[in-house]
Amino acid sequence: MSQPAERVYVARLAGTTVFDPIGDAVGRVRDVVILMRRGSAPVAGGLVVEVPGRRRVFLPLTRVTSIVPGQVICTGLLNLRRFKARASETLAIAELLERSVTIKAGREKAFIEDIAIEPMRGGTWSVSKLYVRKAERRKGVLGFSRRGEAVVVDLDQITGLMRRDEVQGAQLVIQSFADHKPADLAAALMEMSPERSAEIAAALDDERLADVLEELPEEDQITLLGTLQTDRAADVLEAMDPDDAADLLGDLPEARAAQLLELMEPEDADQVRQLLRYEDDTAGGLMTTEPVMVGPEYSVAQCLAMVRKQELPPALASMVFVVRPPHETPTGKYLGLVHIQRLLREPPHDAIGNYTDPAIEPLDPGDSLAEVSRRMAAYDILALPVTDEDSRLLGAISIDDVLDHLLPSDWREHMDDDEETGVAS
Repeated sequence: MSQPAERVYVARLAGTTVFDPIGDAVGRVRDVVILMRRGSAPVAGGLVVEVPGRRRVFLPLTRVTSIVPGQVICTGLLNLRRFKARASETLAIAELLERSVTIKAGREKAFIEDIAIEPMRGGTWSVSKLYVRKAERRKGVLGFSRRGEAVVVDLDQITGLMRRDEVQGAQLVIQSFADHKPADLAAALMEMSPERSAEIAAALDDERLADVLEELPEEDQITLLGTLQTDRAADVLEAMDPDDAADLLGDLPEARAAQLLELMEPEDADQVRQLLRYEDDTAGGLMTTEPVMVGPEYSVAQCLAMVRKQELPPALASMVFVVRPPHETPTGKYLGLVHIQRLLREPPHDAIGNYTDPAIEPLDPGDSLAEVSRRMAAYDILALPVTDEDSRLLGAISIDDVLDHLLPSDWREHMDDDEETGVAS
């Protein structure tokens, strides 16, 4: 059996396929877990491996038998419990790359671009060298700059490795998730230390952070929101779907929730206050106030264009709700809903009011979660309307809102916790 490489650079290790002893791929390396200890050299404890389903798990380096270009071979059982960094653990790629350090000779500032780890006895690995780039130098009165020199240094040649920069490397992490869904970035934040999660949140724009917050468990939402300045927290709540913002505010102390509502734009705050009037497990508490709402005179083509919006959740994009003016909740009289599949079969210039489905009865805001679930299953539908006693549309409930309330509150953290993959010893 081949032996581990003498020296491995962690940035080059990212994305490498992990194989079991018989050659089956079990995942890909996403990061390296470093134990940072004052007074002694940092050591690498294991790999963060992304397995099918984009779940990230921990693989101890003691179970790695070979690291060569393009592959990592492991032995033993791979525990599929979701990885979450402990207080003593640091993620090399997510937290150390781009960290600023000082080269002792010349007192030059530099930034870490890669980290070398080497095997020691007993299957452990030490951090042996850093690949750093010196800070750029500016020349002349016009300020022309030259990219700094890249050098490999030993750990005793630098200072500042243990010091955390406030927003160090945050953009590197954000960029690595640019093509991923918000749920993937949310899962990564759950793996990081609270301090690092706060740094990433500070560097995200309001819309992206709102999307990520909606994918986090309740406790993590509250914690992360608490790291933001009050004005920024209000801006992020405005960017969230009203029902998610209401759920989050409902879990905060009453005074804090009232303070944030006062700072939100009046229109957004009014929608959230409307939802806060209802119990969490009722139709009113489950609904969103922003489904696709149109008048009966809208054309089929207009409605199809509206549901193509990228930010619209798939469940809500499956239908449009036909109402009399006004077209904001609470609307005028609710006339019915139209399935997008139906519209795909109809002439584009026809009025949508001709195609409402009379079989779908709206929900009352006081209906229970059990009633909502039963009605959704009976109709085999992805979203249902909620109306008041005057037949005005108040909002709509989508299947994802129902599932969020039916599943345990910590389902994101413990999904498949007890599973193990068949990686033979």
